[in-house]
Amino acid sequence: MAEITPPADSTQKTVTSIAGAAGIIGAGNIVSRLLGLVRELVIADYFGASPYLSAFRVASQVPTMIFDLLIGGMLSSALIPVLSDYAETRKKELWELASVLFSLAAVLLTALILLLELGAPVVAWLLGGGFEPEVLAMTTRLIRIVLPAVLVFGVSGIAIGVLYSLQRFAYPAFGAAVYNLGLILAAMFFAAWLDVYALAVGIVLGALLQFALLAPGLRDGRFRFSLDLRHPGLRRILKLYLPIVLGLVVSQIGIAIDRNLASRTGGESIAWMQYATNLVQFPLGLVAAAISLASLPSLARSDYAGDDAAYERTLGISLRMVLVLLVPATLGLFVLARPVVALIFQHGEFGPHDTVQVANALRFYLIGLTFAGIDQLLIFAFYARKNTLTPALVGVAAVGIYLVVALALIRPLGMLGLVIANSCQLTGHALIMLFLLRKSLRQSRIGATALKSLVAAGGMALAVHWSAGQVAARVGAEGSIPWLVQVGVGAVVGVGVYAALISALRVEEWATLSRAVARRLRLTRRKPGL
Repeated sequence: MAEITPPADSTQKTVTSIAGAAGIIGAGNIVSRLLGLVRELVIADYFGASPYLSAFRVASQVPTMIFDLLIGGMLSSALIPVLSDYAETRKKELWELASVLFSLAAVLLTALILLLELGAPVVAWLLGGGFEPEVLAMTTRLIRIVLPAVLVFGVSGIAIGVLYSLQRFAYPAFGAAVYNLGLILAAMFFAAWLDVYALAVGIVLGALLQFALLAPGLRDGRFRFSLDLRHPGLRRILKLYLPIVLGLVVSQIGIAIDRNLASRTGGESIAWMQYATNLVQFPLGLVAAAISLASLPSLARSDYAGDDAAYERTLGISLRMVLVLLVPATLGLFVLARPVVALIFQHGEFGPHDTVQVANALRFYLIGLTFAGIDQLLIFAFYARKNTLTPALVGVAAVGIYLVVALALIRPLGMLGLVIANSCQLTGHALIMLFLLRKSLRQSRIGATALKSLVAAGGMALAVHWSAGQVAARVGAEGSIPWLVQVGVGAVVGVGVYAALISALRVEEWATLSRAVARRLRLTRRKPGL
């Protein structure tokens, strides 16, 4: 059968729509990630990479794990797809369903918080059993402080689902930014009196600020307290969510095992791993999360309308956009790992040894970055088709991959063995998902785009490595100014070389994104008063 090429205007419209939504989400992610880096800079300055900071990292994982299990996993797999159907044709019923969801979250999460407050010592031991006794005791106290944030995170998650279904992207896009702001303010103003406990207070403060930002986006909603367990929309959500519970539980168990194993490789290991993880999450959130979240409503509506061609077109375009942007970010960050870590973190209590350890972890985390980026979109592609079971089963298999690699490498490599295991887990998950979606990707052209992006990014990486060497030879390799010049020159050279090479290779998505950015800049300049 001859390949059918979609009309150019249809493809252009799809790209423009996704790029526009992703632009809003991406703008929020830029602000959020920048504030996230400021947050980590402040934390590094005040607390370095001490065992007590590792205790906080473990405690902060508790509300995150609960959110991911009960709300976060439901958000993209069930909430947005189902709520998007209601938002399209039944706005009144949308508010009724949202009322039920908010009410149930308030009741169930409050009960869970009370239970975990009593069981905090057990939770601390499960996640940080390798800590020294005094560090483990501090972990327990920190967990009790951060637990109230679980309720706020849960309500905020449902609000985000409603806002995305209404395609009101701006409010949730900047929610994470104000959360980071809460942590920054708490560290700066309370660290002198509360030490690391200030960060726990910051989590609660940041959660409250996040919800305060989301609330105005729902001002036209008609909400009431309702525990209508028979609502058909609730049943649809639970039907989609229940198949992935096993995968989510296994995933959270995997995270708990990872934290527990990491606590046995040294008191500072969890702190080092978290610093590296935060750097990896910058391009992941800026590119993959933005494009995936922007694509999900379109994918869900295409599936709801039975338009397979539109579904496959949207998925293919979105994957190519992720590859074009994430491959160069991965290689660029790999080459500049040490000066980036030193520039951002090496001051105050964060020393040169910490820089070396975080840079090493960062490089091994980057192995799985591009796979994690495309994997997020592939998971959403299944969710848009109301298939939540398949990603859950793949997630279980991926945790198995992690455990096999982690247990094999932790003894010879310590912390780095766990980092490598994480990259293997992400890579394995993505490859399995690509295989399962191969029929929907037959005309996606992602292979050609991946190859061209890799060629262009490879040339870029060589240029960045050369420029960093030239800077080091002229202004030195150590110190704030040399690090800043290495990163700054490397970034400029990298963007210029990659843009030239990817344009020469005639990658359609790069040209479209470039035009979208140029158009937005022109519109910004035309606004009165600017």
